[in-house]
Amino acid sequence: MIKLMENMYDFECRLFRSVNRHFDHRFMNYFFRNITHIGGATFTISICLLLILFTGGEIRMAAIASAVSLLFSHLPVAYVKKRYPRKRPYLALLETKVSANPLEDHSFPSGHTTAIFSVIIPFILILPQAAVILLPLGISIGVSRMYLGLHYPSDVLAGCLLGTTTGLTCFLLINKYFEAAFVL
Repeated sequence: MIKLMENMYDFECRLFRSVNRHFDHRFMNYFFRNITHIGGATFTISICLLLILFTGGEIRMAAIASAVSLLFSHLPVAYVKKRYPRKRPYLALLETKVSANPLEDHSFPSGHTTAIFSVIIPFILILPQAAVILLPLGISIGVSRMYLGLHYPSDVLAGCLLGTTTGLTCFLLINKYFEAAFVL
């Protein structure tokens, strides 16, 4: 069992390095350093609030589900980061490329990835054709976290699963219990 865990960690480190090694490419730096902020608290909270305030019908319902999902998805993120502290890759792996002033809290799971998936999933459920734009956006934010040296692939995968699960659950509950309120 220990050997299996070591092999999995070695694979994860190789995968992390295969993404992080491109850190010095000008276009990729511009892209990933900017897109990563879409998964941050300021953007995700702001977009949910704006859509709740300035839309109606199914879009408003999806925005409410996204906001509730964002709230509920971050409770386990905060708990797990405190309970199971995992050093960020730039602290644990030699030769990891990272920007100045990196994050100092724990790595697992990725909060940015959790946030973006908890927000986009309700919109994908309302407008399936939006998946063409929203899924690549979510995946890009997850990859950005590895590219920037801040998260392992398993951090990103856990965030994706957590955000997707809470997004789906919140959407289904809000749709079931409050559907009549959003018919207008």
